[in-house]
Amino acid sequence: MITIGVLGLQGAVREHVRSIEISGAAAVVVKKAEQLEGIDGLIIPGGESTTMRKLMNQYGFMEPLREFARKRKPIFGTCAGLIILAKHIEGFEEPHLGVLNVTVARNSFGRQIDSFEADLEIKGMEDPFTAVFIRAPHIIEAGEGAEVLAEYNGRIVAAREGQFLGCSFHPELTDDHRLTELFIEMIKESLRAKAV
Repeated sequence: MITIGVLGLQGAVREHVRSIEISGAAAVVVKKAEQLEGIDGLIIPGGESTTMRKLMNQYGFMEPLREFARKRKPIFGTCAGLIILAKHIEGFEEPHLGVLNVTVARNSFGRQIDSFEADLEIKGMEDPFTAVFIRAPHIIEAGEGAEVLAEYNGRIVAAREGQFLGCSFHPELTDDHRLTELFIEMIKESLRAKAV
């Protein structure tokens, strides 16, 4: 069975675990860097990206996460997780992990009070996906190799590049598990490629 870790430093961890299990994979809450060794893919949940980075530094996660990415293991970042994955962050000189070739703007959909839901057309999905936006970032630009999967009002809100997937919204806060299922498919692809 495929095992997916959810970075358990901050954010909607339980909801991601539920979505993974409903989608037919095993879920592990990752609180120590050593746990990265035993998983096939990782979800970096929403939360507050600056706080999350501080906790990653504090618990020695940055280099093990970079190594995880170098091993071509899939990573899915939602909301703040997208900011952690992005190669460029508007107004910041340095990225966090810097593995997904996109430029993001933080909090571009307003504050907590401005949270909303919207139906999105996501590439490869027949029916609209109801997305929950909470203090969400958006992708200003998808660079070379990054495929745009969804837009909202002209702003890019989901993209994929190789084994990296990022979205502005919180797919785990709905009963629609298609993005988690897409991520599981990405992990299967990655495992098949390694087996060749």
